[in-house]
Amino acid sequence: MAFEVHGQKVRFLPPVGAVALTGDFNDWHRSAPVPLDAPYIELELPRNSWVEYAWIGEDGKPFADPDNPQKSLNPWWNYPRAIQLGTYELHRVLKLMNSKKDVPKGEVHRHTWEGTVFLGTRRAYVYTPPGYDASQKYPVFYVQDGVAFFRTGRLGEIADLLIAEQKIQPAVFVFLEPNDRTIEYYLNDDYYTFLSTEVFPLIESTYSVRTDAEGRGMWGASLGGLISLYTTSKHPEVFQHVVTHSGAFLAEPGREDFDAYEAHPWLLDHLKEHPPLHLRISMDTGTIEWLCSVNRKMAALMQDLKVPHQYREYHSGHNWVTWRNAIPEAMLYILGV
Repeated sequence: MAFEVHGQKVRFLPPVGAVALTGDFNDWHRSAPVPLDAPYIELELPRNSWVEYAWIGEDGKPFADPDNPQKSLNPWWNYPRAIQLGTYELHRVLKLMNSKKDVPKGEVHRHTWEGTVFLGTRRAYVYTPPGYDASQKYPVFYVQDGVAFFRTGRLGEIADLLIAEQKIQPAVFVFLEPNDRTIEYYLNDDYYTFLSTEVFPLIESTYSVRTDAEGRGMWGASLGGLISLYTTSKHPEVFQHVVTHSGAFLAEPGREDFDAYEAHPWLLDHLKEHPPLHLRISMDTGTIEWLCSVNRKMAALMQDLKVPHQYREYHSGHNWVTWRNAIPEAMLYILGV
């Protein structure tokens, strides 16, 4: 047996070789793992939540709980396993998607090119909605961490369902894959240069998309959310919409070391002095992650500044279960009809 649930308390039962426990509850790599100094580790966690964890072995490395078959949606690590306390409620659109509801599908087109702003081969998937008609102009969103949003987040499939229900406008989504996200996304002004000199010309010469600010937006999670809000806030002539999931707003320019845990939330101060009144913002975060507090502060700032926005929280961590569950409500807010 991997664990026992008693109300809001979970007893994690260690497999052979485990010496400590890590997961959403200690923000994985931010804090020290919970040591195993008894026959089990007991933690109190939110009711109706989704919690991901892994055991730490004697070599100091995380490994998957061999007694728990429930995997996470993590596209980068293979060791997280998950526990539900009560019922972690999925958005109704995800339930329809999981039931394989037959709806018209958008098309996906792949592009590669050699980068000039950030060197190396660049990749992008472009989603065009069902019934795409080149004689009309579509809203367009530039999505950071594109492969993960396309494959794991299943953003295009969610759009298919909401378009079929006539809940959102049809839109084009450009899924951009970074080469080094810690460099490209960490408050880097060169990222806008990359978009304006390489991405916009390709997309606007190939697809029938809007080129006005009202018809453009950015979308991202974690560091991708940081660069999305930062870039759209600085370019009101280009963007009017942005979606951030668990925005990594603990960041400050000029640091020699990358830090998404302890850095000063510089963007909060910057936006207080330069209110992004042109933006419509959808924000959300997990309650079991270190970025919850700074996202609450960012949402409160937008409320004080009277910037149009929505803010939602989910009882889960800094992971793709949280972000995929948040995508439908973000779409409804940004593209709703």
